[in-house]
Amino acid sequence: MRRPLGLGAIIVGVAAGVAGGFVTTTGALGGWPALLGYPATLVVGRALLVVAVFGVLYGSYLLAVRLLMRSANKRRAYNTRNVLRLAFGFVGAIATLAVLTENWLGLLFSLGVIGFAITFALQQPLLSLIAWVYITVKQPYAVGDRVRIDDSKGDVIGVDFLVTTLWEINGELVTTNQPSGRVVTVPNSVVLSSNVVNFGGGGSPYVWNEVAVQVAYETDLDFARGVMAEEATDLLGAEMAEGIAAYREALAETPVELEVHDRPTVNVTQGESWVELRVRYLTNPRRGQRVKNRLYERILTRFNEHPERVAFPVSRNR
Repeated sequence: MRRPLGLGAIIVGVAAGVAGGFVTTTGALGGWPALLGYPATLVVGRALLVVAVFGVLYGSYLLAVRLLMRSANKRRAYNTRNVLRLAFGFVGAIATLAVLTENWLGLLFSLGVIGFAITFALQQPLLSLIAWVYITVKQPYAVGDRVRIDDSKGDVIGVDFLVTTLWEINGELVTTNQPSGRVVTVPNSVVLSSNVVNFGGGGSPYVWNEVAVQVAYETDLDFARGVMAEEATDLLGAEMAEGIAAYREALAETPVELEVHDRPTVNVTQGESWVELRVRYLTNPRRGQRVKNRLYERILTRFNEHPERVAFPVSRNR
C-alpha cells in the first residue's frame, strides 16, 4: 500500500512543481483578480510549489519506510524511521518557508535568531530531543526491551522524539513483575539524568534470578542444596544451557571477567532463626515470575517428602 501511495505522491508533487513553475514564469494568470490582496499568479504559483515540496518529500518518505520495513532487524528499522521523519520534516519546513519567502539568506538568519530564542524557551523538549538522538545512537534500550527508567519499569512499546512509552510492569497495582495494564510515558530527557536498567540488554536476552527458601538449622544442608540444584536443572536445563552460551558471548565483548556456572548454584545465608538457601539460575526476564513459581512449588514438594532431613523454621517472622 505504501508503494503506490508514495509513487502517487511523488507524481502529484512533480506535476504541481511543473505547473507552479509554468504559472510563475509565464504569468498565465495575469488577468485573474487578486487573491488575499496578492496577485493571483504569485498566490497560485507558490501554492503549487508548496504542494510540490510536500508531495515529493512525503512520497520519498513513504518509499524509504517501505524499504526499511523489509529489513529483518525491526528495531533498527523503527529507529531509522524516526530519524527519517525528523529529517524529512525539517527539510520540508525549510523548503516550504523558502518557497513562500523566496529569500534563503534572510530565512536562514531568521531561523538562527528564532532558534536561539527557542533554546531558552523550550529547554526540556530540546533536552528530550537530544536524549532521543542519544537513545538512537547508543541504544541503551530499544522497542521490545524490558527496562527501568528512573522509577518506571516496563516493556518499551515506543520511542518517539520527546518521550518513551512503556507497558508498565509492577507499579502501584500489581507486584511480582506482572503487567499492570497501564501505559507510562517517560520524557526522554530523564535518560540523561537517571539510571537506566535494561533487563536482558547488553547482547544477551537472559538475566540471573534467584529463588529463596528458608529452612531450620537442623536441616541437612547438603541434601537440601542438592535438591534445589537438581530441581532447577530439571526445570531449566535446556533453556539455561542456551542462555549461558548467549551470556558468555555477550560477556566476551566486554573487559569484564566473571565466573559463569553451567548449572544452577545454591548459596547459603545465615538468618537469626533460620538458614536461607538461594538457588541461582539464568532465565528470560519475561518468564522470571512463572519460572520462580514453578521452581518454588517443586522444591517445597521435594522438601515435604523428606521431613526427617528438611525442617522449616517455626518462627512467625518467616
